[in-house]
Amino acid sequence: MASESLVEVLIRHWGVVLGVAIVAYAFSNKYNHGLHKYPGPWLAAFTDWWRFWIVYKRRPEVEHIKLHEKHGDVVRLGPNDLSFADPKALKTIYGLNKGFVKSEFYPVQQSVAGGHRLPSLFSTTSEAFHAQLRRSVNSAFSMSTLIQYEPFVDSTTELFLAQTENLYAKTGAACNFSRWLQFYAFDVIGEMTYSKRHGFLEDNKDVDGIISYIASLFDYVAPIGQIPILDLLLLKNPIYLMLSKYGLIDATMPVARFAQDRMAERYPKSKTSKDKSSVLPSTEPVKPMSQPDLLSKFVQAKTDRPEFMTDSLVMTMAVSMAFAGSETTAISLSAVFYYLLKNQRCMARLNEELDAKAKEGFFKDTQHGLVTWSESQNLPYLDACIKEAFRLHPAPGLPMERIVPPQGAEIAGHFVKGGTIVGCSAWVLHRNKEIFGEDVEVFRPERWLVDEGKGREEEEKRIKEMTGTMLQFGMGARTCIGKNISLLEIYKLVPTVLRRFEVRLEDPSKDWTLHNAWFVRQLNFNTTFHRRELVQPASASSA
Repeated sequence: MASESLVEVLIRHWGVVLGVAIVAYAFSNKYNHGLHKYPGPWLAAFTDWWRFWIVYKRRPEVEHIKLHEKHGDVVRLGPNDLSFADPKALKTIYGLNKGFVKSEFYPVQQSVAGGHRLPSLFSTTSEAFHAQLRRSVNSAFSMSTLIQYEPFVDSTTELFLAQTENLYAKTGAACNFSRWLQFYAFDVIGEMTYSKRHGFLEDNKDVDGIISYIASLFDYVAPIGQIPILDLLLLKNPIYLMLSKYGLIDATMPVARFAQDRMAERYPKSKTSKDKSSVLPSTEPVKPMSQPDLLSKFVQAKTDRPEFMTDSLVMTMAVSMAFAGSETTAISLSAVFYYLLKNQRCMARLNEELDAKAKEGFFKDTQHGLVTWSESQNLPYLDACIKEAFRLHPAPGLPMERIVPPQGAEIAGHFVKGGTIVGCSAWVLHRNKEIFGEDVEVFRPERWLVDEGKGREEEEKRIKEMTGTMLQFGMGARTCIGKNISLLEIYKLVPTVLRRFEVRLEDPSKDWTLHNAWFVRQLNFNTTFHRRELVQPASASSA
């Protein structure tokens, strides 16, 4: 009877009971793992909904910079979440064999095909799986291997130059440059992965709405990733995935469907295929590739390691290329051009470097203006401009979360208990005045060059320290595997475009608009193009 009376009381006063439970839960969050000693927003100590709201507003990097300026090197961003601004934290959190694993923020980004989740190198939280998959495909991404793909990049770059001239230079029309660069990056990765461009540049449109879909997906990922359990109620709902698995609905993401179609073109599924559960056509080559591409490398990895590499993993890699090849590379390319256009002194100095080299006969291509990778590595001011753009506008706009191992860890002088989510934001670290100088908000490529008026040894040490603090591609074992692809495109396209065109802002008085949805996209970046005559070698012009 007593227990029934208690139930009746609870039912009668359910509102009060619920309120007490919520308050108790909030205060247990505040004192979770002893993190109450770290400063941060008042509400963040009680609930992750503060993080959700800040990210949902699309400029969390601004908030993170302000919080560290106000509170110092360690800021509490959630009940179980610390952000570190001290560069000393980097080696501990992201270093090799430190035991820190990715948080549940990352699986929210997993693609779905045929009702199956596709853990990738980027989105898996399993270090063992990551190590196996990376070992299987790592050779395909080394810079020495990627140089073999340079003709793929050149082919798409020639189309980019021709289309830029026809659509913009000849007509005087304004170009949505950040979107145009994303079309370029997507087509390059299509050429490198499948030996087939997707058609963005040819058609000057978003093919199958893929880029719009990726943008909307990251709009979803960024806030939902702050409270990952929400993903299990939404895009990764188990019932939804099960219905998709049995073909009752189609939950395959457009990017994954695109990869499936491209693979089906090359590898039609055999009627005798033993792998009936595969979400892909069986990767049995119809004919050997005359020019190996990334997909052929992934298929070779399946041949070399059949005990691990499956058709599903082959497609996972192909889908990952779409994400890696469009969003982050286009963001970085846009940043380089924007800061050069906003700083005409720097643009003039870079043009002087390119023109002087052209007059010396340094560039092999004197017809289209294409710059090779090896040539780009001998352009020191170009290198400085690209690094400075990486510093001021890194593509990832949120802390790269890791979980402290069970035994806890000492991070930059602070002992943090196991299970705590910790991370560093590139936007915060890249503005460290002790590392980069007092003028951290200024685009000054010269900071990456040795000041001949100072001791060379000290200058080289200073630049090495800056380089070691850069986080735009991640760090440690989980460094972006597509880093070299991105660098190959950026270091080739920037000088090539500047040799061929004079690029101008449509309205120099207007700034772009930034949109942080995990990766910080640029909007309202509009330019015009004017044809530049290629500077020829002095010997040729005198003849």
